[in-house]
Amino acid sequence: MDIGTNLGAREMSETNRLVNEFNAKIKEGRANSQSLGRDDFLKLLVTQLSYQDPTAPMEDKEFIAQMAQFSSLEQMTNMASDFSRLAEIITGNEAASAIGKSVEILEGDNFVQGTVKAVTRGGAPQVLVNGNYYQWSQVTKIFEE
Repeated sequence: MDIGTNLGAREMSETNRLVNEFNAKIKEGRANSQSLGRDDFLKLLVTQLSYQDPTAPMEDKEFIAQMAQFSSLEQMTNMASDFSRLAEIITGNEAASAIGKSVEILEGDNFVQGTVKAVTRGGAPQVLVNGNYYQWSQVTKIFEE
């Protein structure tokens, strides 16, 4: 049995069609993002492995390098998620520390002053001042009482 190392015109045409289809799907799925994500990387790797020439397989070093890149991408994604969660916790703690203190809040073009009576939890905490809830991001000053 003889396996050719070159693709014929028909196989090349089919491969190009599949690659173009794949690229179109990636482009649709990434809504204006210019960077590759974890799913994109895996799809590319699987496609590359599916269409590699069996007589000239990918070098071990190349495969290991790609897997290392994927591992790094996964770790960076996890770190970004962890940092987002940490930022939410810090913001919530900062808002909670304002309970009982006088604050100045920017509401539109006006400033509102009052004492923080309560704080909601979550990624975007709110403070209860003068009977109204305001976003923590609207607080411009905190005064020690």
